[in-house]
Amino acid sequence: MMIDLRSDTVTRPSEEMRIAMSRAEVGDDVFGEDPNVNRLQETMAELLDKEASLFTPSGVMANQIAIRCHTQPGDEVIVERESHILNYETGAPALVSGVQLFPVPGVRGIPDVAAIEDAIRQDAYYLPRTSLICLENTHNRAGGTVFPLETMKRIREIASGKQIRVHLDGARIWNAWMASGIHPRSYAALADSISVCFSKGLGAPVGSLVAGTRSFIDHARKARKILGGGMRQAGILAAAALYAVEHNIERLKEDHANARVFSSAVNEALKGKILCSESETNILILDIRGSGRQSSELLQILAGAGVLLTQAGPAALRAVTHMDVSRADVLEAAELIGKALQ
Repeated sequence: MMIDLRSDTVTRPSEEMRIAMSRAEVGDDVFGEDPNVNRLQETMAELLDKEASLFTPSGVMANQIAIRCHTQPGDEVIVERESHILNYETGAPALVSGVQLFPVPGVRGIPDVAAIEDAIRQDAYYLPRTSLICLENTHNRAGGTVFPLETMKRIREIASGKQIRVHLDGARIWNAWMASGIHPRSYAALADSISVCFSKGLGAPVGSLVAGTRSFIDHARKARKILGGGMRQAGILAAAALYAVEHNIERLKEDHANARVFSSAVNEALKGKILCSESETNILILDIRGSGRQSSELLQILAGAGVLLTQAGPAALRAVTHMDVSRADVLEAAELIGKALQ
């Protein structure tokens, strides 16, 4: 049996979630008639303290809808250089919205505020217009870092002074909430739009959502249709998302605790051959330089030993704890990794 630590996207709906899905009342969501989709959107708008929200098939679509709605072709969007939008969305901002990204440096995924301020373009006809700043919480490539609220407030003040909008990629905002105790609405209040995901740590099979003002969501609905995201009887999926929000947020603390246990166990077993980062949430980065192996080679060795991880660079691997791996599983995974490299 494989212990799958590749991502919290590999989670499968529980039996209780499947029952909720099977009982879902449905209608045509493109006509606005699916009761479960409507309930989800109303619930999330209230939770995030936004005027409205829109259910989408994926987090990438939610982010790209936000970028399209906040910008005009030829604009520039400031992002942190390790952000998901820059690294894992297949160049979509240029393709979908005709904008270019300006990456700024960060520390553990948190962009330097001065660098953001310096990146804002002057008002000149030959320069692109800076129209949007995108932030990420928690930060994937930085190992599940929680975005400091005070830093976000400073960025928001700068953006507001320049009439620049802010979008928050909050795919794992639930993890940030459980780790920091800061409610998602506190982060959402500092952004013009926010995307959230139900199919990662919360265990739903499909689905994300974007929230903002009512006029923004009216625009977003059209953008979703253009991108092929208009779903029909989507209430089956919305029922899973509702179940996830109602039942699976608090238990994310277990994933965070398991991540700490895994990190300690790996560091103890490998004694410097692999150094596993500490994590605020459920994502861990393994520095494998001491092993003398490339990450691609090591992935194959560990898969043969029964542990699945992902690449995080030429000399780094990533492990993600989630609801489908137990405390016993992460301890066994650490032991198997240790044996494979002895």
